[in-house]
Amino acid sequence: MNVHVPSGHSGPNRSDPQNRGYGILVEPLRGEVQVRRNGLLLAKSSRARVMYETRLPPTIYFPKSDLMVDLSNKVGLQTFCPFKGTACYHDLKLKDERLDNAVWVYENTLPEAAQIAGHVGFVPDEVTEFDLGDNRVAPPEYGNISGPLIDWLLRQAAFIPTPAEFTKALSDKLLEQGVYLSRLSVLAWSLHPQIAGKNFIWERATGEVNTYAPSYEIYEHPAYNASPLRHVSKGLGGVRHRIDQDQSDDTFPILSDLRAAGATDYVAMPLPFSDGRINVLTVASDHPDGFSTANLGLIFECSAVIARYYEVFMQRENAQSLLETYVGKRTGARVLGGKIRRGEGDEIDAAIMFCDLRGSTLLEERLGRRDYIKLLNGFFETASTIVHDNGGEVLKFIGDAVLAVFPAGADADLARAQALKSARSIVPALEAIATAHQLEDLHCASGISYGTVTYGNVGSRERLDFTVIGQAANIAARLGDYGKTLGHQIVVSKNSLPEGNRDSLSLGALKLHNVTTPVESFAVRPFETAPLPRVPEIADGPPPVPVTIVK
Repeated sequence: MNVHVPSGHSGPNRSDPQNRGYGILVEPLRGEVQVRRNGLLLAKSSRARVMYETRLPPTIYFPKSDLMVDLSNKVGLQTFCPFKGTACYHDLKLKDERLDNAVWVYENTLPEAAQIAGHVGFVPDEVTEFDLGDNRVAPPEYGNISGPLIDWLLRQAAFIPTPAEFTKALSDKLLEQGVYLSRLSVLAWSLHPQIAGKNFIWERATGEVNTYAPSYEIYEHPAYNASPLRHVSKGLGGVRHRIDQDQSDDTFPILSDLRAAGATDYVAMPLPFSDGRINVLTVASDHPDGFSTANLGLIFECSAVIARYYEVFMQRENAQSLLETYVGKRTGARVLGGKIRRGEGDEIDAAIMFCDLRGSTLLEERLGRRDYIKLLNGFFETASTIVHDNGGEVLKFIGDAVLAVFPAGADADLARAQALKSARSIVPALEAIATAHQLEDLHCASGISYGTVTYGNVGSRERLDFTVIGQAANIAARLGDYGKTLGHQIVVSKNSLPEGNRDSLSLGALKLHNVTTPVESFAVRPFETAPLPRVPEIADGPPPVPVTIVK
């Protein structure tokens, strides 16, 4: 058998036609073998070899010294194979032309492909012909790669509810298949305003999966920029290192950490999603001989299916995070739950708050567009955090205003109190934003009303808006506008004022624009001090941890 296989593992065997493992086989070719292009002799050798690799066409390799034409220096193109190593490409210099990226060479191969080290392979095209003499190219019968892992992926894996549970089950199945696995991780990029992605890490020592959610600061972190994860996700190819050998080159810092933990072999390979994004699967082994060709071949053969599972998981997380980002957590859950038809909605009792930043036109002129947008984002962040802390939900931002809803459920008084507390807290909280932008002060105008509203979808056939429709929403907006004319920052309808409130001033029955019946209203004093800032949380995941993802 003309293939190097690390001791303790099994490789492909021509004598076993029922072999089910992924395999590589290198055999010498007898006599002289030639390759020509349009009749021009490119190479001839009596030392040529043929490589058979599962599911790939046979490849003829020539010793570099047997080429009849000149090679250029290495060009920028490289490709990676977890069994052969990194192939470097060269141009061919012919008499009348130069062929770009025409050949590749594995200068330093992995053990499985040691017999083609320093040999040249030709990129096939319609005018390149091989004369194999009396040789017959006949790949061994590898058969179909199947077994418990494939059966599990086809039948049981689809019922696993979370990516963390899937990662653990996948690792356990690989162990059952005889893969010497000590660690497995998957990095899946995300669409989220706060986190860049999810990193699921399983370790055999604990048998558990840890999930990390790094923030976008990860892209600037030195540890990530020096990691295999960045290398692979940027489309630069996979990575494999035997890290137990004295001559091992620790190209990435993580390799020395893994060696200290007892690892002997490390592979990072791409997990491409259907939209072209490249996610990353890494595996490490602590077996004395590392991974066998059959071990890695099994993972490689299943990688496309594994990628689709993670894509489904991440698509749902992305949909949830995007909906929560644009319409709020409670509303996003309703949309994901199937409330997506125009006109579909529920009638609910709720306190509605409309909070408008005052003096926006002058602020933009004074600060300039860029700094004004920073200030506006600070206002939205402050108002949203306070609303969420008080049990409400921001439905949307309208220009420089916030529309929030506080559903009553079974406790109308609580909803009224939550809405009023939010409005009273926002006013003093704006002092910090004013100071940050070197402003003397910063004001808002809030209106609150309580009533029955329709909470659901309105819009065109192609474009829907999930919002609240009803008199309470209209009155809240009008009360906020009316407060500006009287110099009050918070104006509320009588039916939205909690029982026993003593910080209110009666304004009488106000005649509001486009509201038929006058609304008895009150001005309420804001709190004197801002609430303590809340540390934001990331839904369904731990806080962002930029450093941990590099592992």
